[in-house]
Amino acid sequence: MTAGRREVRLLVYSGTTGWGGAEIVLGHLLQVLGPHVRPSLLGVDRGVLERIAAFRPGTPLQLVPPVRDKRDLAALWAHRRAIVAARPDVVQVNLPVPFAEQYAVLAAVTVPRTPVVAVEHLPMPIGSRPALLLKRATSSRLAAHLAVGTGAAREVERLCGLPAGRVRPVPNAVPPVGADVVAVPRPAGPGLVVGAVARLDRQKGLDVLLRAVAPIAGARVVLVGDGPERGALEALAAQLGLAGRLTITGWREDARTHLPSFDVVAMPSRREGLPLVLLEALTAGRAVVATDVGSVTDVVVDGRTGLLVPVDDVAALTGALQALAADPALRERLGAAGRRHVEQGFTPERMAAAYEDVYEQVLGRR
Repeated sequence: MTAGRREVRLLVYSGTTGWGGAEIVLGHLLQVLGPHVRPSLLGVDRGVLERIAAFRPGTPLQLVPPVRDKRDLAALWAHRRAIVAARPDVVQVNLPVPFAEQYAVLAAVTVPRTPVVAVEHLPMPIGSRPALLLKRATSSRLAAHLAVGTGAAREVERLCGLPAGRVRPVPNAVPPVGADVVAVPRPAGPGLVVGAVARLDRQKGLDVLLRAVAPIAGARVVLVGDGPERGALEALAAQLGLAGRLTITGWREDARTHLPSFDVVAMPSRREGLPLVLLEALTAGRAVVATDVGSVTDVVVDGRTGLLVPVDDVAALTGALQALAADPALRERLGAAGRRHVEQGFTPERMAAAYEDVYEQVLGRR
């Protein structure tokens, strides 16, 4: 136990059945929380829980059945029973989107004398009014409501109709690239290499990226990822005459090893929280062009640590990429400044210290 720190029994809930940035962030957090924090995991998918637990070997985990809908009282009760049995000091619920895991939150906030912390990763609208009302009701019972950055916090408040200042920002973080990481070689050829690491989904705005790159002579695009929009993106590339200048690698566990091979990392997303690939790209010293969404501006200061463009603005993205293609010194300057910014303010240790402060506060210890 850390000297002077009382033990915190932390029960972390992850109700997802897939693997993405929200789960990776949670793993990074568990990895660096102080030894006085004793985490355990609760969730519905053994594979996901085991991958998270691998970041902190020895972390116990327990499965509960997924809650299918509001009538699934048996599963809801199983959640509550598991929380009570764990006897946690704090329950933390990982929310990939605002409407996720609301029955888990409901179960948690009904356990007496057990503070609940919810963590929002990606601001998105809640489609149904009953779900929105449940979100507001459970949010009012939380001991702390967090989001992965300032912009994301304000957006969650707006989308969910929560009071201003209710959601507190605790930024995401990434570990430094280890010396043992072998970077993928840069694609051969003289033209600008524009890379994106993302799920191939409409949210990521990769159709905008292809349209923006098309008029830039010799520029090539590398998409590291896979997803439902792959076929549509390949068809669009053929339509734009980009087929010979587009590479789609598919899903890669080692996606960050591609970043040093790009001249520019593009993030034309339509929605974001604080994406890990943005932090990783800057850690790799790459110039970044991103849309002004979520908490991107917590990291990208336009003209200083990267370039910002409006959502769905093909012309603006083309202009930013052309400016970077014509000025290697600008790319170098932005990448170096971005790396310093991330290394100073977005480390796992800073993230862990912020979460530990939250636990102490909700337990009334400070």
